[in-house]
Amino acid sequence: MKRWWWAALLALAGSAQATAPGPCERFVGKLPNVTRPLCEATKLAESGARSVQGQPLYMRDVGSATGKLRVLVIGAMHGDELSAASVALHWIRLAADEQVDMPQPVHWRFLPVLNPDGMLMRPPKRTNANGVDLNRNFPTPNWEKDAPVYWQQRTGKDPRRWPGPKPLSEPETRFLHEQMQKFKPHLIVSIHAPYGVLDFDGPSVPPSRLGRLYLDQVGIFPGSLGNYGGVHKGVPVVTIELSNALRTPLDAEMRQMWIDLLRWTATKIVGDGPAAR
Repeated sequence: MKRWWWAALLALAGSAQATAPGPCERFVGKLPNVTRPLCEATKLAESGARSVQGQPLYMRDVGSATGKLRVLVIGAMHGDELSAASVALHWIRLAADEQVDMPQPVHWRFLPVLNPDGMLMRPPKRTNANGVDLNRNFPTPNWEKDAPVYWQQRTGKDPRRWPGPKPLSEPETRFLHEQMQKFKPHLIVSIHAPYGVLDFDGPSVPPSRLGRLYLDQVGIFPGSLGNYGGVHKGVPVVTIELSNALRTPLDAEMRQMWIDLLRWTATKIVGDGPAAR
């Protein structure tokens, strides 16, 4: 009896695992301008990390694993910025399919949907399942004082911008923080929407434009990735603010943004320079 029960349990677990939705079941039909062939071509893999609600956090590495230049690309930190995830997926395809000669080999790491819980809500939600704005949850200096004060006084306790109870309180920000510590990127690219500008934090000369987006530095915020990575850790952070959160740029425009990013990276980012510490 015990053997029968154990075999049945294993069979049930295997069946549940086999029918568990993959990334394309989750993303196709939800993300704008993302077809099943495009999604399947990205070959996303589970990172082993999970969101608050247990959703897998997917990733994809492209390029030489021994590349001297490491670039981390992040999409959909805010769940209602659907176009950010879509652009990240399109860029995975470009990175994998269109080989571009770079002065030094590049190891790209893509995290296309950092906030799957917010993205999969109906309607999509900026914050994660705990109601935390992930882009205010990174451990910038004096976070315990500055982040709550900024949230209360500058945002009027806007629930969409709650920084959380403490820095790195969320599994999604802990995952990204661990990626920064282990992958040690020389450049971080974070895709957002919908302000239609290009922001930059950290050392190096910032890109003046990517596609139709022009540089317009908007300042730093307590707990933001730009503040933590660019200002505190000294790793350049390019923040792309797409013009529309629900619609991607045209395919040709996304490709031009990618080419502009490659050109700037090739001339301004040095692989043996400072990486995340």
